[in-house]
This record gives sequence, C-alpha cells and structure tokens, in this order.
Amino acid sequence: MFIVGIILCGLIIFIDNLVVQVLLGALTAFLWLFTLYFFRDPDRRLPSSYKQGDIISPADGKVVVIEEVINKEDNLFPKGETLNQVSIFLSPLNVHVNRIPLSGTVTFLKYINGEYLVAFDHKSSERNERSEIGITGSVDKEKIMFKQIAGFVARRIVYDVSEGSNVIAGERFGMIKFGSRMDLLMRKDYNVKVSIGQMVTAGETLIAEL
Repeated sequence: MFIVGIILCGLIIFIDNLVVQVLLGALTAFLWLFTLYFFRDPDRRLPSSYKQGDIISPADGKVVVIEEVINKEDNLFPKGETLNQVSIFLSPLNVHVNRIPLSGTVTFLKYINGEYLVAFDHKSSERNERSEIGITGSVDKEKIMFKQIAGFVARRIVYDVSEGSNVIAGERFGMIKFGSRMDLLMRKDYNVKVSIGQMVTAGETLIAEL
C-alpha cells in the first residue's frame, strides 16, 4: 500500500492533465487514509471482573465457531484430547493488532507456512499459513492455544513472543494483516462465555473462564 502511494505521487508530478491529477490525488489520499485506519492501535482495558485464569479475546471480530474438537497432534495438549474451540473472523475493517489472551508463560510455539484459503473456510485452521502459540497459566488447567491464521487477503503474520516468554493478558503481541482468523483452543474445564455471531474486542471481551 505504501509503495502504491509513492508510485501514484510520482505519476501526479509527470502527468499534465488536471482531471487525471485530481483523480490520482484523491486515490492517493484514500490509500493513505485507509492504511492509517487499518494499522490503528487503540488502547484497551481488561474487564473489571477479570481474574487470573480468564481467557480474554486476542482479536477484534465476529465469533464464527464454537464447538468441541479432537486435538489431532501433540502440541500444548495431548493428541486425542477433546477441546473447546472458539474462532474469531477479522474483516479488513477490524483492528488487526492481536493481544495476549491468558497471563502465563509461552510453552509452545510453531509457525506453519501453508495455503491462503479464505479465512472463514473451516479448512483454513489446518491448511493456511499460521502461527500456533500455547500459553500455560499459574496452574496446569490454565492453558490456551491460539492460532493466528492468514486469510486470502492477509498474507503476513507478525508475532513478538518466543518460548519461555512471560506474558500478561491484554498486552500486544502481534498482528495479522488485511482480513484473517483467530482460533482459540482450551480444555473442557473452561466455560465459554461468548456466542456465535457476537462481536468481540481484543483485550476487553471475556471469552471463557474456569
């Protein structure tokens, strides 16, 4: 987007047609404003009822999946364990800065260079480019694995944590650019507090509690 803006500015200088210059100028201004809007990063506060072990939304967007799934491989959780999954779809208009969902220590981290199916396709969880980050809280049952999943438009995943990092719920850790999906996997001990179709806010909405 930045490079396109530079190219358009260069074209405006060399084109000797007022109408075309005005149109290119308007398009350049729109692209700059959209970029600023997309990369906005508003402050967020944890809910007043927050307590250790609560899972807070890591992303802005709409809840599109709430279901039980069987863990297909050994990662943060053993293979074969039944887990609760909550999936959040981020449109290009949502804030794309991601936040830590659970206070604790990063005990699992994996990056997969996969495909680019549309983010609302359920197969995107297992086939798209993604990061898989697992956090363990103060006790063993406080565990969450969340996946930053790139969509058809979003092809760049950014995260700033590593195994062994101590993290705090609500703090920024990365982003997925231009439309994407976030999957959360947690043990059955957790009581999911959101519903299908609900809009959630990163760092503020309670997703689940023990």
